[in-house]
Amino acid sequence: MQLMPVSLTYFLEVARTGAVSEAAQNLRIAPSAISRQIAKLESGVGVPLFIRNPRGMTLTDAGSRLLAHARRSEAESSELLSELRTGSGTDVRTITVACSEGFARRLVPQAMAVFRRDHPDVTFQLDRVPHQEATRRVAEGIADVAVTYAMGPQHDVRVECAAVVPMSAIVPPGHQLAGRERVGLAELCGYPLSLAPTGTTQRDLFDIGVQLEGLTVRPALVCDAMASKYEFVRSGGGIALVGDLGDLHPDPTAEGVVYVPLDHPVFRRREAQVQTMLGRRLPWAATQFVGSLVSLLRPSAPAR
Repeated sequence: MQLMPVSLTYFLEVARTGAVSEAAQNLRIAPSAISRQIAKLESGVGVPLFIRNPRGMTLTDAGSRLLAHARRSEAESSELLSELRTGSGTDVRTITVACSEGFARRLVPQAMAVFRRDHPDVTFQLDRVPHQEATRRVAEGIADVAVTYAMGPQHDVRVECAAVVPMSAIVPPGHQLAGRERVGLAELCGYPLSLAPTGTTQRDLFDIGVQLEGLTVRPALVCDAMASKYEFVRSGGGIALVGDLGDLHPDPTAEGVVYVPLDHPVFRRREAQVQTMLGRRLPWAATQFVGSLVSLLRPSAPAR
């Protein structure tokens, strides 16, 4: 059941897919029905919402603004329907969190466990996804909140809190770097390295730093799984990089590794962010959980 007008429902699907034919297939209706509703919607608002081209349909500026409104309406309609069907009001909530792997290892699950001590009727759904996907899910109302890494301003979501996250190298006990207070990028690159895949914020910044330093690096392992990186290091395969927030164990000896801070200004470009949908009024439980995450991410900083 949909609480939104049919025209907005069709508009959302065309905006998601970029094509009337694909939207029609997903909605199981005739393409002509979608085209009529889109034309009716454009006539009603008085401006084009899509640019038609042979490869599909792209949003105009007006269409992008309407899309943001439609996404908020869809998310709030879904929440209201859930409440009406369960008769639960605000007492029972499911909070969906999308986050990148580093945060899914410790910080977010720990925050969920602490939150449920005071709110045992809250159910969490945790989706571990790449950082761009976490942001997309919040922007489209699929997730209530994202905890992820980002570089630069974010225009499609509200950033509730942001903190620069230093980087560390993880080395096995007894390694030449194990007793160091910090290590430079050039020295680090003298050892076999386990690096994140190209396209991740960590790897992009590492590659920028290497280029600035005029270094040449051939990684020993390219991997996006934290558990595999730790095992690679413990087994003597080389050194891996991790963020100083969410990835690190409070007792490194329990992981069988040593953390050595990495000293290079390029990594200050990356932020850990708590993100929510622009303009959306979150349910009470989700709002409270966002506050808990903000306090963990940057205890002294207000939400922004």
